[in-house]
Amino acid sequence: MILTLLSAQMADADELNEFFVDKQDTSQTDTVPELRAVYRFDQANNKVGSIKNISLITAHSLPQLIKGELPGVYVSESNGEPGTSQQMFVRGLNKPIFTNRDIYSTQPLIVLDGVPQIGEHPFSFDIQNYDVERIGPENNLLTTFDIDNIESIVVHKDLATLAKYGPLGVNGVIEITSKKSLGPDKKRISVNSYGGFSARPAVTTINGSYENAFRKQFYDLFTTNGRYNEDDVYPIYLSDSLNNNYFGPSNWSDSYYHNGYNYGANATVAGGGNRSNFQFNLGTIQNGGTAEDTEFDKLNARFYLNLRPFNWLVFETLVNVNRLNRDRNKNLRNRYAMMGYFPDLGAPISPNKEVYDKYLDEFDKSFDNNFNNLLGGFFGLQFNVDRLRFKTKFGIDYNEGYRDLFYPSTILESNNFASNYYGYNQRILIDNTLVYDFENDANYFYFEAGNSFTWDVFKYNYAYAFKGVNDYIKINLLGGDQNSSVFPKQLIYKFLDRTRHNMISVYGKGSYTYDNTYTASLMLRYDGSSNAQPTARWFFSPTLSLGWNAKNSLMADNEQISQFNFRASVGRLGIYNMYDNYSQGPSYTAQIGYTGNMIVPSYNAFAALVRPYEVGWVGYDIPWSYMDEVNIGMDLGLQQNKLQFSLDAYVRDTKDQLVMLPGKRDFGYKYQYESGLDVRNMGVDLGISGDIINKSQLSWNSGIILGFNTNKILALPNGLDEVAVDNRLLKVGERVDAFWLLENQGIYLTDNDVPQQSGQLLTYRAIDLKAGDPIWKDQNGDFNIDDEDRIVKGNIIPKVSGSWNNSLRYNNFDLNLNFYFNLGRSIMNQEMSNRFNFIENENAREIDAIKEITYWEKRGDYSKYPLYNPWSSVSPYQVNQSLFLENGSFVKLRTVSLGYNMKDVLSSKYSKKMDLYVYLSANNLLTLSPYSGRDPELVNYLGYDLGYSLPLPKTFALGFKLNL
Repeated sequence: MILTLLSAQMADADELNEFFVDKQDTSQTDTVPELRAVYRFDQANNKVGSIKNISLITAHSLPQLIKGELPGVYVSESNGEPGTSQQMFVRGLNKPIFTNRDIYSTQPLIVLDGVPQIGEHPFSFDIQNYDVERIGPENNLLTTFDIDNIESIVVHKDLATLAKYGPLGVNGVIEITSKKSLGPDKKRISVNSYGGFSARPAVTTINGSYENAFRKQFYDLFTTNGRYNEDDVYPIYLSDSLNNNYFGPSNWSDSYYHNGYNYGANATVAGGGNRSNFQFNLGTIQNGGTAEDTEFDKLNARFYLNLRPFNWLVFETLVNVNRLNRDRNKNLRNRYAMMGYFPDLGAPISPNKEVYDKYLDEFDKSFDNNFNNLLGGFFGLQFNVDRLRFKTKFGIDYNEGYRDLFYPSTILESNNFASNYYGYNQRILIDNTLVYDFENDANYFYFEAGNSFTWDVFKYNYAYAFKGVNDYIKINLLGGDQNSSVFPKQLIYKFLDRTRHNMISVYGKGSYTYDNTYTASLMLRYDGSSNAQPTARWFFSPTLSLGWNAKNSLMADNEQISQFNFRASVGRLGIYNMYDNYSQGPSYTAQIGYTGNMIVPSYNAFAALVRPYEVGWVGYDIPWSYMDEVNIGMDLGLQQNKLQFSLDAYVRDTKDQLVMLPGKRDFGYKYQYESGLDVRNMGVDLGISGDIINKSQLSWNSGIILGFNTNKILALPNGLDEVAVDNRLLKVGERVDAFWLLENQGIYLTDNDVPQQSGQLLTYRAIDLKAGDPIWKDQNGDFNIDDEDRIVKGNIIPKVSGSWNNSLRYNNFDLNLNFYFNLGRSIMNQEMSNRFNFIENENAREIDAIKEITYWEKRGDYSKYPLYNPWSSVSPYQVNQSLFLENGSFVKLRTVSLGYNMKDVLSSKYSKKMDLYVYLSANNLLTLSPYSGRDPELVNYLGYDLGYSLPLPKTFALGFKLNL
C-alpha cells in the first residue's frame, strides 16, 4: 500500500477532490465551507507527468499512451494491427496465464470521471476451438478516450488509494479525469488536429529457391538419395524449379505492405458562469495499418454540464458516445481459428505478386463488418450542509459489438462460410458517499462512509454456417428458420450465453492528522458478490495507512529541501470471481466435437451429452481469493522541487486463488478447480526527475521511471509442491510466469556419442536417441528424457520496465525524447521452431503450422541453430526447449517530437488569448535488443513469438493545437 504524505501546499487529497465538483464554479457571493487540504495518499509520481507530451505520440489507445509513463505499470503491445487490444499489468502478475481467458482477470480497472468502465467478458472462449482471439469485433475498448480532453491520468497501485474501489480494483486502477470548465465567465474553444502516416516496413522476401537451399542442407546430412524413408514425400510446391508461382519473383510484399495514413481531429467548446458551466467535444481518428489494408476508425462525442443553483446543491452530468470500426487483417490463422475449419494446407500462398493479387481479388466477394457502439456517463448530486457533504452518483457504461462476416467458396475449397455476432456488456452503478471533517487547533479529523451497488450484465449471440447454396446469398444467421433453405441445417451452429455479476459494498474511513505532520488513516469495507458461493458471499477488508511529513517535523526552515515525506500501509482486499459458475458448484460443458471442430453442442439440432466434460468440477466451500499488501515509501523534493525523487517498495501476496488441476475423472470430468494458489509479487517503483538547465530562454528537464518486479509461487492447492498444467509447471518457490523447458547441450554427431548404460542407450520418452538428435540434459539421471527433465527457466513479465524522458526548450521551441525499455525478460522464438520443424509442420492441420504469405519473408538468424535431424521421432525442433529461449530485453527510442509555440506571434496580431502550438512527431524509430526476431514486443501472452503479428510501425505526424 502507498500512503504519500505531502505538504499542505500540495493538491487536495483524492477522496476530497470528489467533493469539489469544480470549486471554481462556486458563486463568488455565496460561501461554501471547504474541506481543508490534507495529505495525499498516493505516490508523487503515480500521475502522467505531461498529458501534452504523450498526446504527441498520436496513439489511439490508453495502454499505448501510458506505456512506460507510470512506474509499476507494464504494457504488452503484441500486435501492430490498428485497433487491437493491448494488455496492462500493475505490479506484476498475480496468477498463472494458461489461456487467453486468464488475461481478463489480471487487467486493471479503468475509471473515467468516477465511473468504473466495463470490458469484454472471456466466457465466449468456452465455445471456441482455438485460443487465438475472442469471437466478435475484438476492438480495443480502451480507445474511447480523447487524449486532448484529458486533465490527468493517475494509477492507483496500493491499498491506501486502491481500497476505495473494492474488489473491482484489486488489479490496480487507472483513473482518468476529463477536462472540465476553466472558471466563471471564462470560455474555451480549442481545435486539435494531426495528419501523418505509418511507414511500410523494409523486408527481405524469399522464394522456393531459397527454401530449397535451406532444406537441402538437412537432406545432404541425413539422406543419401534425397529421401529419408519411403514415407518421405517432398512438397510439390518445392519440387518444380520451373514453377514461376513459387520460383519466380517474390514480389508479394508490394501488395501486402503499404504506408498507412493517419489523422485525428477534435474540437471543444466550453464556457459558463458563476452558477453553471458546460463543455462539448467532437472528435474523430483514423489509424491506417501497414499491412493487409487494416484500418481503425473512431468517432466520439462528449457533453458535460455542471450546475450550482444554490450554494448547498451541485448537479453534474456527463455523456460520452463512441463508435469504433475496424478493417481487420486477412490472415489465414485468425480466419481458420474462428471458423474451426482447415482446408488443404499442402501448399502455401504463392509469393508471386500476380498470383497473390488474384487471391486478394476474391475478398471483394466477401465482407467483414466489424464495429462497436459505446455509451457511458453519469449524473450526480452533491449536498453541502456546513462541514457535512453528501454525494450520490448514478453511472452507466454500455458497449455493444457487431461482426457480420461472409467468405466466398473461392477461397475455401468450394465451401463458403457466414457468421454473425452480437454482444453487449453493461455496468450500472449507484454510489453514495457521506463526508464530515472538523479541525481543532493542530488536530484535523476526516470521516467518510459510503456504499455502492454494481450490476454487470454480459451477453452474446453467435452463429456460423458452412456450404451456402451460392456466394450471392449472404444472410444474417441470427434470424429464424428461413436460414435452413440457404445453409444445410446440419452445418448451422448457434450459440448464446448471458452472465451477470452483482456487487454490494459498504465502507467506512477515518483519518487523523496532527500538526500537518503525522497522519493515520483506517478504512474498513465489506463487499458482497453474487459470484461467490452462498457460504462465502461477503468479504471483510481492512486497510491501515500511516504518514510522516519529515519536512515539517525536522527541517521546516531548510529552504533547500522542499518536500520530505515517509509513508507506510498494510491491508487486505478481496478478489471477486468473473464467472458465475463458481458460485453454483459442479457443472459441465457438453461437447460432441470432432477433430478440427471440438465445440459442437448438438447434432442435427438434437442436444447431446458426452464424457469427459472438458470444464466442470468446481466443488463446494470455495472461499474468496484475496490480496494482502505491505507498502513503504518516501518522497523527496529539493530546491523548490526542481529535483524530485519518489520511491515505493511493496510485497503483495495474492492468496487462495483458484487453479484448474487434473482430477475428478470418476465423476466424468477431466479437470477440477481448487483454491489454495498463493503468489507473491515484490518490487520497487522509482521515479526521479529534475531540471538540469532552468533559464529563461533555455531549459532541460529529464526524468526516469523504473518499475522493478519479481514473483514466486508460495503455495499450491492441497499442499502440492508442484503440478503440471498444459505446458507449464507450477512449482513452489519458482516464478509463476516461468517457461518449462528441456535444457539443450548440443547435438549428437554420431551414434557412438549417445550415452549408454548397461547396454541401454539414452532415450527420449522410450525412443533411442541417435546421431542428429539434440543433447538434452538428463536432469534426474534415469536415462530417459521426459517431462521430469524439463526445467523452470526464464520469465514472461520483465523484471525491470520504464522510460527515460527528456524535454528541452529554447525560447518557443521544444524538443521531447522518450526512451522506453524492458529488461530481464525472456522470449520463446516459436517462429524459428516452426521454420526448422518443416518436416512435422508440412501438411499438418495445426493452428501454429499455418503458412501465411509472410512465410516468404526472411526472418531471424538461422546460424544460431544446430542442424538436427528433422525426421527424428524425438521432435528435435519442438519449441519448449532452451534452444529457442532468448533474451527479450530491449530499449526503444519511442518518441521524438519538435514543436513551436506561436502564441507570442499571434497575440501581437490577433488576441492575447490565442494559443497555437505546431509540432512534428516520430514514433517507434529505433530498437536495440539482443533478440534475433523481428521485434521483442511482438510476443503473445504466453511469452511466445509466433511470427503472425503485424509489425509495430514507425509513424510520423504533423499537427497543431489551437486554443481561442
